[in-house]
Amino acid sequence: MARVHPDGWRELKPTGAAARAIETLEVLADGLPDSYTVYHGVHWTRINEGHACIGEIDFVLVNRAGRILLIEQKSGFLEETADGLVKRHPGQGKRIAIQMARSADALRTRLHQACPGDRTSVDSLLYCPDYTVKSPGSAGIAPERIIDARKREHLIPLLCAILPEETAAPAAAKVHRFLRDELDLVADVDAAIGHSRQVYTRLAGGLAHWARRIDCRPFRLRVVGTAGSGKTQLALEVLRDAMAAGRRPLYVCYNRPLADHIAQLAPDGATVATYHQLGDRILRAAGTRPDFSRPDAFRLLEDFLSGYSPGPDWLFDELIVDEGQDFQPAWRDNLLRLLRPEGRAWWLEDPMQNLYGRPPVELPGWVVLRADTNYRTPRAILGYLNRLVPPQDAIAAGSPVAGTEVEILTYADQGELIERTKTAVTRGLGAGFKKDSIALITFRGREHSLFTPLDRLGPHSLKAYSNKYDLFGSPVYSEGDLLVDSVYRFKGRSAPCVLFTEIDFETLDEPTLRKLFVGMTRAGMKLVLVMHERAARALQLHHQDTA
Repeated sequence: MARVHPDGWRELKPTGAAARAIETLEVLADGLPDSYTVYHGVHWTRINEGHACIGEIDFVLVNRAGRILLIEQKSGFLEETADGLVKRHPGQGKRIAIQMARSADALRTRLHQACPGDRTSVDSLLYCPDYTVKSPGSAGIAPERIIDARKREHLIPLLCAILPEETAAPAAAKVHRFLRDELDLVADVDAAIGHSRQVYTRLAGGLAHWARRIDCRPFRLRVVGTAGSGKTQLALEVLRDAMAAGRRPLYVCYNRPLADHIAQLAPDGATVATYHQLGDRILRAAGTRPDFSRPDAFRLLEDFLSGYSPGPDWLFDELIVDEGQDFQPAWRDNLLRLLRPEGRAWWLEDPMQNLYGRPPVELPGWVVLRADTNYRTPRAILGYLNRLVPPQDAIAAGSPVAGTEVEILTYADQGELIERTKTAVTRGLGAGFKKDSIALITFRGREHSLFTPLDRLGPHSLKAYSNKYDLFGSPVYSEGDLLVDSVYRFKGRSAPCVLFTEIDFETLDEPTLRKLFVGMTRAGMKLVLVMHERAARALQLHHQDTA
């Protein structure tokens, strides 16, 4: 199997011409031996747009000796004219031979400047898998350098005949270094993110599909689902089903950020709140305003709900409890009192996301459904995480996205922590993620985090929760372009690129492992860990003990 740069292309599902190029890339990758390297620009973006070194050449094939073969693919219909082969585009036609010659000359010139004294050969060919060239001699390209529809099935042996494997040569290392630097390719992550979300939505939707087909009387369903298994999709579908059937639904969770997120997605008319928000609303409806300046304000809300006998205005037909691992037994009883006699109750939880060390709430007589597959987190990240958890707690990887290996940056003091976190941001941006696709998550809570008082991190302005809400009840964030939040607040949400920083511990105990689990499973594509040297040593010792 040939080596391909950049990698990650198998996870992309482009359309049109890009899809045909991906098909060819798959043939090259699987058909050529590992002595070849294929550089490509399919569905990928260049960081530096200053040099058109390969023009419209789709693939650069390099053998062990460092010799180069440029492959330009032209899919679809071509036109044979007196001036040679032409590819028609709206408003213009491009002469393929001239394009190929310019691209080869540009690459050859820059290669010889970068590698003086090494006269590496640069050859080129045209690959037109959908068109048969009727007059190869007048195409403007040497007939032996055209692989058309008649020869498509023999693409690999023809390429190997033109560019043999040969033996390794010192110039090869310079050629590869030049191509990696010159092409400067990074993933077009907007396309990859969109595809990843589509795949996750489709696969994780299985839980929402089957769980809603369970029938039991009374309806009491406990869903024990790992991160990324589709619990949020299930909750939203249950809310939509209830509203469509004329039932009154109530969604209750523990974290305010999760409640705010669900409230934006829930259908109009559904009641969405945290447990304490619910107490606040009921109390206000009764004419009493809670005094949140008191240190025991939240405990008083809990006491109020424990003694509350609901009237008709606070009775519901459908109850969804999310983040059930964070609830207390008394809260279970108080919420079930809000359910009408024939009402339906759902309890969604993930024991691995129990960050507060609370014992599991007993639900005797409830039907239990387990969802142990994570469809959101890339396989590489889950592979790293599964080396930390006990074998019986390993998470099944359901995402087809392989992702990249987890990056780890270590620090020894607070000054290095800031610098390493800046480096993590640079890594995320360098991988092609825009700032609105990156989340900077802290291992510590907001009250103890070094990042809480900061409004900037180097050149990046930080977008942080201000502890305030607007007139519509939405959280107010500071003006910034890079989100920073704690692992506690970010639980229940995700981002394509997660930079998990301020990780500091001496032993990998159960609470620490859960925090790592929550933070790491927030990443949809890329994860960078910024951790203290002692935490890195603890992880290394754990790996040695479990090896």
